[in-house]
Amino acid sequence: MVAHVGDFGLARFLGTSYQNSSTVIRGTIGYAPPEYGLGSEMTSSGDVYSFGILLLEVMTRKKPTSDIFNEGLSLHKFASMALPDHVTDVIDVNILNIDYEDENFMQNKEANAKIIEECLATTIKIGVSCSDDSPPQRMNIKEVVQELHHILGSLQNI
Repeated sequence: MVAHVGDFGLARFLGTSYQNSSTVIRGTIGYAPPEYGLGSEMTSSGDVYSFGILLLEVMTRKKPTSDIFNEGLSLHKFASMALPDHVTDVIDVNILNIDYEDENFMQNKEANAKIIEECLATTIKIGVSCSDDSPPQRMNIKEVVQELHHILGSLQNI
């Protein structure tokens, strides 16, 4: 898998001096928010959308432009349909196939497995929230960072 993140964060660099043109699609197909296709200005909310799609791609190992996403199914919808109880069905198997030989982990295997599953579900929720079609419905990036730090803390305590 190759991540292409070179054009994320365009809102900050291009700002208002960027010429709006309805003939040019800005951003990478699959990662650019829907409003960019309608000629909207680049915003930090658009960057949040791109981050959400990237996060979902990392967690599911499915590209937003994959052939399975057709007839109204998108990476966003694919992930959101798995919430809340079927997250492990969409998570990349390489994330789930971790060999836990740590003695501490094995002593509390069931409790730790539950923590991991909750962290995976929260990560998918973040990706889904960030990639909402409606800009006002997307998470604020500060909230995203707080949630990701919380997840990291939970996993470090295992």
